[in-house]
Parts: sequence; C-alpha cells; structure tokens
Amino acid sequence: MSDYVVLKSASVRIDNIYQTSLNRWGAQQAKNYVEGLFLHFEGIAQEKVILKPIPAEFEVEGYVSRYKKHFVYSKILESGKVGIVTILHQRMHLIERFSEDFKNS
Repeated sequence: MSDYVVLKSASVRIDNIYQTSLNRWGAQQAKNYVEGLFLHFEGIAQEKVILKPIPAEFEVEGYVSRYKKHFVYSKILESGKVGIVTILHQRMHLIERFSEDFKNS
C-alpha cells in the first residue's frame, strides 16, 4: 500500500461524488467511480500518475492531476506522505473552492 492520506476536504468531496453518482447512475457505477479515484490516489503516491504543479496564481504549493471528469489536488505533507487535498469536478468554480479546501488542509 502506498503512503497517501485523504484530507478532510477531499473526504467530503468523495462522499459528494458518491452520492451524485449513486443518484444518477446507480450503486455499481458509484462504487466503480470511487474505487477508481482511490486507485488514482495510489498512482499519485507511487509516482505513476502525471502531476502538474498548481499554477502560481493559486498561491499554494501542490499538484493537480485528472481522473475522468475530476481534478485531484494533492501536496506533499510534512510526514512525506501525499496528501489528497480536494477533488473538484471540471465544471466547478475552481478558484473559490480550491482556495477554501487548501486553507482548511
């Protein structure tokens, strides 16, 4: 198992993703999507996922990757583990939600 931690803001987003998927596409699709997210997190921790630095205008250090229709934001924690900070849908207003989640991580 790789070293990553799902931070509180990301955990809330995962719950929301599951509920939205469950309501739209059913239990199996919701389960598959969330399991895929966790495989993506492992890929980040194992350096198997391409990461891009978060643009400077956000004024935080971290990385972004894409999983299907979501952007996954992560950073290296003091412990050396990868922290999964937040997950935002491609249609979300990124700057506002991103800033909130990073400040609270």
